[in-house]
Amino acid sequence: MKFLTLLGFVAVALAGTLETRQSQPRGYLGFPTVKANGLTFAFIKATEGTNFISSTFNSQYTGATSAGFIRGAYHFAHPDNSTGAAQANFFLAHGGGWSADGITLPGVLDLEYNPNGAKCYGLSASAMVAWVKDFSNTYRSATERFPIIYTTTDWWTTCTGNSAAFGNDNPLWIARYASSIGTLPAGWTFATFWQYADSGPNPGDQDLFNGDVAGLKRFALGS
Repeated sequence: MKFLTLLGFVAVALAGTLETRQSQPRGYLGFPTVKANGLTFAFIKATEGTNFISSTFNSQYTGATSAGFIRGAYHFAHPDNSTGAAQANFFLAHGGGWSADGITLPGVLDLEYNPNGAKCYGLSASAMVAWVKDFSNTYRSATERFPIIYTTTDWWTTCTGNSAAFGNDNPLWIARYASSIGTLPAGWTFATFWQYADSGPNPGDQDLFNGDVAGLKRFALGS
């Protein structure tokens, strides 16, 4: 997921399953067009830290729903900004929730290098693991679902010491722009989503869901 500054850029991650491709355009609203291309799900940026709320989240979320997408929200983490619990609650209060309605995906915790300072936000590996657990457990307590973790193997290895503590509970959305998915972070035996390119037939980043449409629907339901 390309980093978006705190200047109000909005990102939507659109994706299909299997051979159908995904995109992540900024400020994108043409959901009916990309739905007609065979895309099936959307992740829409909701929040960053505890001080940024996307001004277009509601309109984009509504647009995705109206076009028939299975959709969810994502939160760009700033572990140096506040506790994991505080950011999870901020995300939940501004569009990041989950419900068992069959069209809502669990929220995404977007973990990337710090764009404005120490690349691991000044946290040690053990402190980062504790921060992610704090966010994850808070989200789970509120929704009964663990959040999806979006990251790269490089970030995970560098900033968590390649912790294996999350693979049993948190679905993985791995970013690796290559022809193969490569080595996954410790603890995960498979990725639920794979962001494999930063451009393609649809606008922006390209992603795949690891399964078919029926599997995506089951995943949304939590079954």
